[in-house]
Amino acid sequence: MALCLTAVCLLCSAILGVVYAVTFEPIKAAARANLEQSLSEVVPQGCTVNTDADSREMEGVEYQCYEAVDAEGNPCATAVSSTVNGFGGSLTVLVGVMRDGSVCATKVLSHSETPGLGAKCEDSSSAFVKQFEGFDPSVKKLSVRKDGGDVDAITASTITSRAYTLAIENAVKLMKKKEADDE
Repeated sequence: MALCLTAVCLLCSAILGVVYAVTFEPIKAAARANLEQSLSEVVPQGCTVNTDADSREMEGVEYQCYEAVDAEGNPCATAVSSTVNGFGGSLTVLVGVMRDGSVCATKVLSHSETPGLGAKCEDSSSAFVKQFEGFDPSVKKLSVRKDGGDVDAITASTITSRAYTLAIENAVKLMKKKEADDE
């Protein structure tokens, strides 16, 4: 019985190993294509994004930044991958930050939020996500109304809304820090 169980385990392990080896590159390619599509959605139209990430650190947290340039090669925006804790776990938001510190657009890269509630943050056509397009933190307060800010939260998903807003705030702070460091 022990030999039979060992043989079955070895066979299953071999099958899993082969499946992993066969699917690794296609999964990696699909993830890369998804990232490239997302990057193009959070920077201004006409800008080209460098898909090689530049790691930056702020307050002990590592961020991935992708520089975008216009047709003349001048920097126009930076896409920042910002991860925070939401209601259901990690929430990773790609934030397009313009040179003036305003938000161009946002896109959820991954989340573990509750389907039908917090997961609404994933819908780029929702009023919640649309309100961040062109959001200028120097003019409006980047926090939910419940906390005295100017952001309308997702109904029944205040924790997710706070997390999403925090991810954007962190990206904007990172870019302000970078600008200050460059001067």
